[in-house]
Amino acid sequence: MSRIGKLPVSLPEKVSVELLPGNVVKVKGPLGELSQKVDRDITVTIEDNEIKFTRPTDKPRHRSMHGLYRALINNMVIGVSKGYETKQELVGVGYKVAVQGQIVNFSLGYSHDIQLMLPKEITAEASAVKKGENPVLVMKSIDKQLLGQVAAKVRSLRKPEPYKGKGIKFVGEQLRRKAGKTAGAK
Repeated sequence: MSRIGKLPVSLPEKVSVELLPGNVVKVKGPLGELSQKVDRDITVTIEDNEIKFTRPTDKPRHRSMHGLYRALINNMVIGVSKGYETKQELVGVGYKVAVQGQIVNFSLGYSHDIQLMLPKEITAEASAVKKGENPVLVMKSIDKQLLGQVAAKVRSLRKPEPYKGKGIKFVGEQLRRKAGKTAGAK
């Protein structure tokens, strides 16, 4: 039995779950609503504030789907009740970020600024930068998968390099640093 798949998903207050035809699970909460189509082989049952998942056989395909859909539905329940947030730090001289609605404008040391259009499900904010601090971009959403995908896209605009650590990194991320060339070594 899958260790993840056999755990029931408990529903917090103010979160309701509905099982629609076609094995679609719809989760509504105070922050919004999300839906996910579940594989037809996985059985979803909703009883006394818990969602349970069962699989028909122990075939590798069924075992992998069992844990996957449990994790996806759990992420949806957390998303509509609490929400998700990522913080990314821009490390480098002259690196800036500005947010105007759904458009994020980056100045990352290239000859031109980069503009990124965010999906409507994601809200972003860039705090005012004090002298000596790095700019931080904060993105929030109820959809964990979409938020992670957009955060990866933002990071790919200027990945952190291993010598000085310049680039876009997540707050708290430990970078693997390399030693540079030593001058006059014989």
